[in-house]
Amino acid sequence: MPTAVAVSLSKSLFRSIGRISPCKSFNTHLNLKFLSKRSFTQLRNICMEKNQCNNSKGDSRGALIVLEGLDRCGKTSQCSRLLPSLEGLGHSVESWRFPDRNTGVGQMISAYLSNQSQLDDRAIHLLFSANRWEKRSLMEAKLKSGTTLIVDRYSYSGVAFSSAKGLDLQWCKAPEVGLLAPDLVVYLDISPEKAAERGGYGGERYEQLEFQRKVAQSYHTLSDASWKIVDATLPIEDIETQLKEMAVDCINTCKNGKSLSHIWSS
Repeated sequence: MPTAVAVSLSKSLFRSIGRISPCKSFNTHLNLKFLSKRSFTQLRNICMEKNQCNNSKGDSRGALIVLEGLDRCGKTSQCSRLLPSLEGLGHSVESWRFPDRNTGVGQMISAYLSNQSQLDDRAIHLLFSANRWEKRSLMEAKLKSGTTLIVDRYSYSGVAFSSAKGLDLQWCKAPEVGLLAPDLVVYLDISPEKAAERGGYGGERYEQLEFQRKVAQSYHTLSDASWKIVDATLPIEDIETQLKEMAVDCINTCKNGKSLSHIWSS
């Protein structure tokens, strides 16, 4: 290989691999004018192996696990039980909830849900979506760092509840496009009538039997074969056992390199 070509290729190689540390060492100590074809090939292979190793390590991540269902189906209780259960197995886990009422947008939503304010149906839908977008960057960072997120309600709730009011389903989906797609969606299945019998029912705006029936229909429209359906009328311990098994399988899949994707991107 002519010296000029070797030097040119070597410099190009260093640029394209993004300054991987072993290559820096070679670049510091080797005189490129005397780089032979054999040593050039060895250098390239070392750098490629190092780059592949770094990419492989980056693929391991936490899982995005979402619990959905009607009001009073038991999502919040199960999230609070699943968290310590997974932590006990050595997993890094956090429990999130939407809406997040601690943000500025979340406080506006909270006032609406508690009947302290009135908003147009489209306006409140966009606020719910904005509340999820507020946390999107942090969510991705947490997942990439290896932390699994157990999320009480996500985009599906926003679309189900707003479309139950009569808003167009596709219009409701549009603001959610680009948010991270869950690795696991668990729907806690309970009839609106059974949910209405549970304690505390009726305390917020949406906890009305007829409206919850419409929400249930919207969830049915949104669900697909990837959703896991769990009978929410089972004993709480039995539900917890099912959720734990599903969550562990999902976490292991994500640790083995499942890529992040975006909701309703196709």
